[in-house]
Amino acid sequence: MDTLSLNKNEILSAYQFRHATKEFDSHKKISESDFQFILETGRLSPSSFGFEPWRFVVVQSPEIREKLRAHAWGAQKQLPTASHFVLILSRLPKDMAADSDYIKGFMEHVQELPPEVMEGKGNMYDKFLKVDFGLMENERAMFEWSCRQTYIALGNMMTSAALIGIDSCPMEGFDKAKIEQILTEEGIMDADHFGISCMVAFGYRLNEPRGKTRQVAEQVVQWV
Repeated sequence: MDTLSLNKNEILSAYQFRHATKEFDSHKKISESDFQFILETGRLSPSSFGFEPWRFVVVQSPEIREKLRAHAWGAQKQLPTASHFVLILSRLPKDMAADSDYIKGFMEHVQELPPEVMEGKGNMYDKFLKVDFGLMENERAMFEWSCRQTYIALGNMMTSAALIGIDSCPMEGFDKAKIEQILTEEGIMDADHFGISCMVAFGYRLNEPRGKTRQVAEQVVQWV
């Protein structure tokens, strides 16, 4: 495998470039190849035990976007102006249990593990859920743990977008129950297996943002 050679200054420039874009230029559209690249960086993202509890729903329908907008106070300008708008769904707790059909099928058909390895990994995963992290007794905690995996993909997609000059904005400003109701009624989401984790819009900024503000390194980095 060839060693990847990336310019550190260019990468840091992309992080400086990226900001939570509140309104996009609705006349500028992301090319199909560029957006497929962004989605691929989400698909290739790591997740706990490699179980990929996510689904990326790209909402391009103006009618569906408008229905979502009624219950997404944090996406009022992004929904009508973004070139591409993505809902990131997360698997529900019953799918993420060690003995679920999803997990067993994933180990067998996606990870292609032999039976003895499946059994060992399944037992380790079950202990992680029940003992190490104590998740199985709290369904909301279990769902939020799955959602945390989706945020890895979210971050990677936003960073990859910034690296090629595309803006983005992650959002949690919405009524979860009502958004899920719309997605279920529209046949977009299977409510028996998924819930919504977050939203993210992609496109090209309409206005230049103010300068980036962050704590200095000494305030957030601790060496031991």
